Amino acid sequence: MLSQQKIDRINELARKSKAEGLSPKEKDEQQKLRAEYLKAFRGGFKNQLKSIKVVDPEGNDVTPDKLKNEKKRKH
Repeated sequence: MLSQQKIDRINELARKSKAEGLSPKEKDEQQKLRAEYLKAFRGGFKNQLKSIKVVDPEGNDVTPDKLKNEKKRKH
């Protein structure tokens, strides 16, 4: 998870970009922060998907094999 300070900085740079533009140094900082945010978001989303079990109306486990294999690999 990204710190609130970094999220605030991402938002600050986004607002400044729309209003007056960013310096090259700020653009570089913005790209690095965005990449870090996306990495954290994707990691959290993947972890959330790994905890999901898909069950059909009859109660059978129909979780995709790819997800089952990923769960086994991590444990």
